[in-house]
Amino acid sequence: MPASAAALMPAPSPARSGARLLVSTLERLGVEVVFGYPGGAIMPVYDALTGSSLRHILVRHEQGAAFAADAYARASGKVGVCMATSGPGATNLVTGIANAMMDSVPMVCITGNVSQAVMGTDAFQEIDILGVTLPIVKHSVLVRDPADIPAAVEEAFHIAASGRPGPVLIDLPKDVQVGTTTQDFGFNVPNHAAALDDDAIARAEQAIRAAERPLLYIGGGVKIAQATAAVRAFAEATGIPSVATLNALGTLASDAPGHLGMLGMHGGRAANEAVQESDLLVVLGARFDDRATGKLAEFAPHARIVHFDVDASEIGKLRETAVAVAGDLKAGVETLTARMAGRPLAIDPWIIRCETRARNTAFDYDGAPGEGVYAPALLNALSRAAGDRFVAACDVGQHQMWAAQHCRFARPEAHITSGGLGAMGFGLPAGIGAKLADPTATVVTIAGDGGFMMNVQELATLRRYGIALKILLIDNASLGLVRQWQELFFDGNFSEIDLSDNPDFVRVAEAFGVEAFRIDRRDQVETGIARLLAAPGPCLAHVIIDPRENVWPLVPPGKSNAEMMEG
Repeated sequence: MPASAAALMPAPSPARSGARLLVSTLERLGVEVVFGYPGGAIMPVYDALTGSSLRHILVRHEQGAAFAADAYARASGKVGVCMATSGPGATNLVTGIANAMMDSVPMVCITGNVSQAVMGTDAFQEIDILGVTLPIVKHSVLVRDPADIPAAVEEAFHIAASGRPGPVLIDLPKDVQVGTTTQDFGFNVPNHAAALDDDAIARAEQAIRAAERPLLYIGGGVKIAQATAAVRAFAEATGIPSVATLNALGTLASDAPGHLGMLGMHGGRAANEAVQESDLLVVLGARFDDRATGKLAEFAPHARIVHFDVDASEIGKLRETAVAVAGDLKAGVETLTARMAGRPLAIDPWIIRCETRARNTAFDYDGAPGEGVYAPALLNALSRAAGDRFVAACDVGQHQMWAAQHCRFARPEAHITSGGLGAMGFGLPAGIGAKLADPTATVVTIAGDGGFMMNVQELATLRRYGIALKILLIDNASLGLVRQWQELFFDGNFSEIDLSDNPDFVRVAEAFGVEAFRIDRRDQVETGIARLLAAPGPCLAHVIIDPRENVWPLVPPGKSNAEMMEG
């Protein structure tokens, strides 16, 4: 080669270990926060973290890392990242990975594993984590050569965030972490954007114009598609009333005109009855989940379906679709809105009927008897006191349903909960992830006494990093939802739901160095909310409620949404 040509060749990259290449690739992809817990098989990666720009949050259990990364992704719109060692470290991530899969959350999970030379020998802390997680990931890869790390990581982030998002697992054997390579880049992001079907959108418009009782059925896919503004513009332009699934709350503000709230098992009467009476459902990023539909054969019995979704496999999966619009949901809704502009719909009687029912069935927060704390009123007051920067990171249980029914959500990022999987223990680590994603938000973990105990160790994480998360712990000394079902459907045979031996949660929080106080009377609620929100650091409000309180309304299992029970 001539000397002049050799001078023009780029200098080879210096040899680096696979672990350092992993860290530099994460930095180049813009990752700022990683949640994790170290161990033997991922120790080279932790060695490489020192001196990097990545902020590592040391949780106290790997499940906490996965839940925190999940909520970080939901709150920020970025890909959440968590890591753990092999064996129990990896298996402790599994519930969090499943949670992200069920709720379509973009997450990259990095696990260490034993060296390839001893794989298959039952080596110490060896586990086939790819096999374990195969049904609950969008994609997974076992990296066998350090040179493959950049391409594997870049591809993982692309897959996690594109189309219908989901978790991706990267498994790194220890010899790959310590091996060296001069490789740096290696993955060209493909462009698979599908063209919108203009004919389908035209037929959607025709179906809407022909309807007398159209209804928007808004799912969590709207937020995922970053289509919130587009859907709000469509609702405002058309005046079509709307309902939302649990994971779609806040897509339209809770008090937006025409918005009837959550549908389904614990949905409001106005929402469920509007669905049952509608003659057209415009489904936006929803999947006809059983908790939303009740008895599917009797769900919206008079309605034709117009379904917009990025995942074509969801369209027609559970309900026959009259018009299917597969692809970019945001672009599809924007195109439909443009077509609808300038020609108002003649649905005023339907709008008036929905609005009248909503007023007549609105919740009465002053109607509860006694001096005890009334959880629905407390949650409504809390969300309104926190304002538009309020974010609820909800655990799973009665408190979760009360929050969904009674909190005011100004934006979809304001409501973070385990929807599809319903994983108890989500609330505290999720609050940590959400607060780190959006430090200016007023993030409140809303938890029950059952779920809170499942990841109570993360109070140590709050204290270590000074994360100003607020915790509203609603304590009914029982597994409330299970107790409610046993009362209603198992003849009051209360089996293994008694948590009356709970610890003193105020003293527990204080032992972790977290400010805490107790509320057990209604006249303490206003000052308690003010104290919780004004606390400069992490703070826990332990709220005692009557264990006999139930969540209403309730659609019994196997029944139509028209058959609502009310206490």
